[in-house]
Amino acid sequence: MADKYDVKRELACYSAPRGRFEIIEVPELAYCMVDGHGDPNSAPEYASALEALYAVSYSAKFQSKRELDRDYVVGPLEGLWSADDPASFVTREKSAWSWTMMIWQPDWLPPELVAEAIAKAEAKAPAAGLVRLERLAEGRSVQTLHVGSYDDEGPTLARLHDEFMPGEGLRFNGRHHEVYLGDPRRTAPEKLRTILRQPVAPA
Repeated sequence: MADKYDVKRELACYSAPRGRFEIIEVPELAYCMVDGHGDPNSAPEYASALEALYAVSYSAKFQSKRELDRDYVVGPLEGLWSADDPASFVTREKSAWSWTMMIWQPDWLPPELVAEAIAKAEAKAPAAGLVRLERLAEGRSVQTLHVGSYDDEGPTLARLHDEFMPGEGLRFNGRHHEVYLGDPRRTAPEKLRTILRQPVAPA
C-alpha cells in the first residue's frame, strides 16, 4: 500500500531553519478557513473554529480515502494573523488580533466533496457551517522556525520586521502566517515548534 501523502514532507514551505530567516516561494495552496477576532486563549469562537476545522478536515480525509482511494495525513493547524497596529504582535496584545485559522486541503479534493464534508461535520461541530474552502497564494515569503512558547515569539518578530526585512529591501505583502507543528495540549511550551512566515515584496 502506498504511503499516505504528507504535505509536511512533500512541500519545502512546511520546514524552516531555526535561528535564521529564509526567503522562499510558497506555492498556491487550498485551505479550509474560519475567520475570527480576539485573544485565542479566551475567545470562545476560537475554540469553536478549531473544532470545526478538524471535524471538516477529517471528514474530507475519510471521504477521499473511501471515494477517491487517496489517503493523506491531515495538515497542521495554521493561522493568518493581522491587527491595526502590527506592533501588537511584538507586545502580544492579543485582544487586538484578527485571525483566520486554517488547515491545508489536497488539490485533488473537488469542492463538492469538501462541501459534503462541511455538511457532515455540522452534526459534531456546529461552527462547521462557517468553514469555507479557499486558495491562498503567498508567493515570496520570509520564514523561520520558532521553538518555544507562542508568547516568546516577540523578539524574533521584532528582528524580522525591524532588521531583516529593511536590510533585504522588503515590505509586508500579506498577513503574518504561523504553522503549528506541535500540539499545545501534548507538548511543553518550551518545546513547541512553530513556523513564522511573512509574505513580502520589494520595498
